[in-house]
Amino acid sequence: MPDALITDLHAMARSVQPRTVALRRALHRHPELGLDLPRTRDAVVAALADLPLQVHLGRSVSSVVAVLEGERPGPTVLLRGDMDALPLTEDTGLEFASEVDGTMHACGHDTHVAMLASAARVLSGLREQLAGRVLFMFQPGEEGFHGARYMIDEGLLDRTGPAGRPERAYALHISGTLPAGEVHVRPGPLMAAADTIRVTVTGRGGHASAPHDALDPVPAAAAMVGALQTAITRRIDTHQPVVLTIAHIVAGTTDNVIPETAFLEGTLRTLSETSRDAVHEEIQRVCRYTAMAHGCTAEVEIERGYPVTVNDRGAAGRVEAVAASTLGGDRVATMETPIMGAEDFSYVLAEVPGALAFLGGCPLDVDLATAPPNHSNRVVFDEDAMAAGVAVYSGLALDALHPGRYV
Repeated sequence: MPDALITDLHAMARSVQPRTVALRRALHRHPELGLDLPRTRDAVVAALADLPLQVHLGRSVSSVVAVLEGERPGPTVLLRGDMDALPLTEDTGLEFASEVDGTMHACGHDTHVAMLASAARVLSGLREQLAGRVLFMFQPGEEGFHGARYMIDEGLLDRTGPAGRPERAYALHISGTLPAGEVHVRPGPLMAAADTIRVTVTGRGGHASAPHDALDPVPAAAAMVGALQTAITRRIDTHQPVVLTIAHIVAGTTDNVIPETAFLEGTLRTLSETSRDAVHEEIQRVCRYTAMAHGCTAEVEIERGYPVTVNDRGAAGRVEAVAASTLGGDRVATMETPIMGAEDFSYVLAEVPGALAFLGGCPLDVDLATAPPNHSNRVVFDEDAMAAGVAVYSGLALDALHPGRYV
């Protein structure tokens, strides 16, 4: 049976809920983008100021690392909350809506920060029961800026010395399309690797009325779009999920000029390094030879983005067990399939066994079937779900520092 302490964590989380909501709303009103988040960083430092933590600020990015030392020696567990917003204009009508034009916390990172800060408060109150330490990772630049990699390069994982390197790492990500307060997780690949594809097709410009006197790059580019989709279905194992989307095409300036170049840009999502490398080869081959068939040339650039997010099987199991003990078994679900979005917590999980889980945040009065998803300018999260997140964060730390005691 679960220890009484872990079953009380939800009550502890609710007791600090006013603080959680206040911090979340302050961050939501003043979102910041990318790796430089001075206002967000200062809000985090202020929220932690009265706690018994060692706080370290990033040198090259606006990161915050806080260390809670338990009363007894033991291992280290890492908990992550990302902090950056997205470049879009909010249209939610919330009383605490973004006050920054063109910037919005549309992915819920403001809730992540608030939940992690409150988990630090709950765990600080339990410090005498901790055998080991908790490393709180407040991370900028998750939305495509590789913030986790910057923090690792600055020594995040060795912050407490080689002996204190984390043995477990956990993160929660709120979702506007899952029932509020539920935790969803799976072992193995959870989220995809994300790479950017850029192709410049070069021909020879000319008058649109005389295409035979030019080498038109537009038909070559159009043929590439279809050929790439065919290559995915004919050259890649159907048991290896791959998504390739060309989302940006630019060519020409007016109706009667054949341009010299055409430009294609898109995204590639894969769930294994094997399929990732195979598709990279196919993209190069298809684009170059399709261009050649049209008398053109193709310059292909593939920018490698975040790696596959892979949950350790044991760590994913601990998330399920802790969430069930803290919230109730009916609030926990095992995901049947991964999703093709990407996450830079993948950099941490490549170094430390751990897991990322999704926390449901769809408001009770919103239909799940039509709820605006994360990254929508209309997405709204149920703030009551944050108490569940605080409880689960705290429970995961207790479980990691006292294996088998609490669950």
